[in-house]
Amino acid sequence: MKIRVQSIRFTADIKLIDFIQRKLDKLDSFFDHVIDGDVFLRLDKAEDDANKIVEIKINIPGKDLFVKEQRQTFEEATDIAVESLAKQLKKHKEKLKTHSGKADSPVELEPEF
Repeated sequence: MKIRVQSIRFTADIKLIDFIQRKLDKLDSFFDHVIDGDVFLRLDKAEDDANKIVEIKINIPGKDLFVKEQRQTFEEATDIAVESLAKQLKKHKEKLKTHSGKADSPVELEPEF
């Protein structure tokens, strides 16, 4: 999956970008029609330690999935965001199955005498 990582007002380390890419590549196991994604990394001006914000937008056919997490580290925020995206992808896949399953199921007609 092609991922674009943008760090806003700071330069992201290559290790962090590789970590994010590895985590998002695992989403292909849940839904193999993921087109691409955008990741935005920001530092919040909050006074507490949880000032790292990760926003991820995944493009799939007919829909965009979005998640935003704020934690103490970018890695922690990425882990939680990817878990949330995995749930969204599973839900979307199930929804597709139920809609296509209804259309593909044979219709039983009563015999005419």
